[in-house]
Amino acid sequence: MDSAKTTRRTVLAGVAAAAAFGLGTGTAQAETKGPKIGILLYDGFSLLDPTGPAEVLSRLPGATVTMIAQERGPVRTDTHDVAVLAERSVAEVRRLDVVLVPGAGNRGTVAAMENPVLLDWIRRIHRHTTWTTSVCTGSLILGAAGLLRERATTYWASADYLEKTFGVRYVPERYVQVGKVVTAAGVSAGIDLAFHLASLLAGEEIARGIQLAVEYDPRPPFDSGDAAKASPELKALALKLLAESQV
Repeated sequence: MDSAKTTRRTVLAGVAAAAAFGLGTGTAQAETKGPKIGILLYDGFSLLDPTGPAEVLSRLPGATVTMIAQERGPVRTDTHDVAVLAERSVAEVRRLDVVLVPGAGNRGTVAAMENPVLLDWIRRIHRHTTWTTSVCTGSLILGAAGLLRERATTYWASADYLEKTFGVRYVPERYVQVGKVVTAAGVSAGIDLAFHLASLLAGEEIARGIQLAVEYDPRPPFDSGDAAKASPELKALALKLLAESQV
């Protein structure tokens, strides 16, 4: 038998198996009422902050994940090399089950924190959400909207700013839940946040299934991702690399 045909049939068999469980098929998702998840984009956001969680949450049975911005259209990342399409404007979205606010570099975060349109929208959406969430410095934007209480997490370099500006205790964990507000630490922590949300929304078994589906089994080649264990020199280098990569 032709090897290409065999490979194709094997792949299609896997897709069919997923469809049997209502995963990855438009029809199955249309028939199942799942959570409405909205991810806010704004100029200068960090690419993995929204796309990592979107990869996980879009696999929830029946879920819809929509990228939203002040205006419809492509929104550029902090490096300005990549754009993600916002399919809806904030004016078009009035209710969500989950809202996620990503972080950005200094330019993007400050601009979002000072944008009354975005802050007003976040406050309005928050009134009816099941979960209001952030990744990285997105927590500072939630703080600017007046939504942080007691404790939160954020990007390690913004910990002091979080505490002094919003009067909440910084917790150096991958994600921190206070009521219906869940904040995640820097960039890659958004994936951990997404699995936590998946378990809250659909149960641990589904969350575990999605984890295997996307083969999330991190084993980084270096043990240098924890700011608490990093030297001052490595911290300075990390911030320098971020600053130089941002436009």
